[in-house]
Amino acid sequence: MLEKAKGFAVDAVANNPQYMPGFGNDFETESLPGALPQGQNSPQKCNYGLYAEQLSGSPFTAPRGTNERSWLYRIRPSVRHTRRFSNASYPFWKSAPCLDDHSLPLGQLRWNPIPAPTEKLDFLAGIRTMTAAGDVMTQVGMAAHAYVFNEDMIDDYFFNADGELLVVPQLGSMRVFTEMGIIDVEPSEICLIPRGMMFKVSRLGDGPEWRGYICENYGAKFTLPDRGPIGANCLANPRDFKTPVASYEDKETPCRVHVKWCGKFYVTEIGHSPLDVVAWHGNYAPFKYDLRTFSPVGAILFDHPDPSIFTVLTAPTEESGTANVDFVIFPPRWLVAEHTFRPPWYHRNIMSEFMGLIHGQYDAKEQGFVPGGMSLHNMMLPHGPDSMGFEKASNVELKPVKLDHTMAFMFETRYPQQLTRYAAELETLQDNYLECWDGLERKFDGTPGIK
Repeated sequence: MLEKAKGFAVDAVANNPQYMPGFGNDFETESLPGALPQGQNSPQKCNYGLYAEQLSGSPFTAPRGTNERSWLYRIRPSVRHTRRFSNASYPFWKSAPCLDDHSLPLGQLRWNPIPAPTEKLDFLAGIRTMTAAGDVMTQVGMAAHAYVFNEDMIDDYFFNADGELLVVPQLGSMRVFTEMGIIDVEPSEICLIPRGMMFKVSRLGDGPEWRGYICENYGAKFTLPDRGPIGANCLANPRDFKTPVASYEDKETPCRVHVKWCGKFYVTEIGHSPLDVVAWHGNYAPFKYDLRTFSPVGAILFDHPDPSIFTVLTAPTEESGTANVDFVIFPPRWLVAEHTFRPPWYHRNIMSEFMGLIHGQYDAKEQGFVPGGMSLHNMMLPHGPDSMGFEKASNVELKPVKLDHTMAFMFETRYPQQLTRYAAELETLQDNYLECWDGLERKFDGTPGIK
């Protein structure tokens, strides 16, 4: 499907970002009339003195269904957006394999929100890695980060060669200005920035801090999950994904481009903005999605289904049905199942689950899991409702109930998530988390028919 839209110079779009609907579409968009060549990708001379270049998100010979590339028409080619690199340091951003030395043993873990910064931090400096899984060098696995910042990226830009970034704001709206256009994203929305794409982040609105979560996906890119017997509709519908129209920043001032490559950081200095794409077409592009448009399905008679029915995006592996990463949400929904324990059941799982709470209360945890907080249940470690949640769900009258004003999510991966030293020593780590299950005492008495 081809979507076509007009774009803008940054001044024109500043107060009114516009988007093109659809997931995985072929889009075309231009900021100036005639900037986008027609009938070919690389004319001998482009209009307006622009340079043509291709950005590939897959090997050239990938099957058509997974082949991703976009053609960009820009003020300068990107070879002019990197000069000689110098080493840079972001000590709180880690990559897999994570071999941080810490003394915290294996266990189920939960944190309150990371502390507000006491110094000025932009988005890039405010990223804190909690877990990492797999191996960034072989493009397998992922990392779960938390972020907090209070300053804009003005003359600083970034691209991540190691993977795509799925950004999940929890507190404060922000603007993500990418090579392909501008995305404004707020809590209960997500934003995906493809591997290798340059961008910068600034704050929107007022507030003491901007806070959220990031999944850095080293593996195959996120895509929509197969619906199977669900059919053609529900879950995350393609039309609700929004890709920005072209907009460019024409700025001739000293700027810095930061790069993450194979787990290390570098910086280069240039004399202009690298966000200079005046027109583009293709299917390798950033997007945002409003989690409130997710159409959940669930049990309408009895039992609690698997949480996979709440998958928004999945990054597959070569083994069918086994995800490098699943992004799963727990949105508002009706609970109607009869003679059923309605919260998620107790379980042990081959997948490893990093969970966050955007707002409200998660139905399996009555206390202690707060917005901005995080939990980690690694593979084969048991977890499930706390004792208060169990007692409540076991004895409540089973009438239809709207679970409302809540939004939780999970980064779930097939690989074990290794804890960083930052996470292990974070002051908000809840030392008493395991006590939430202490009230689950023996109820068995061996008498038939007695519950």
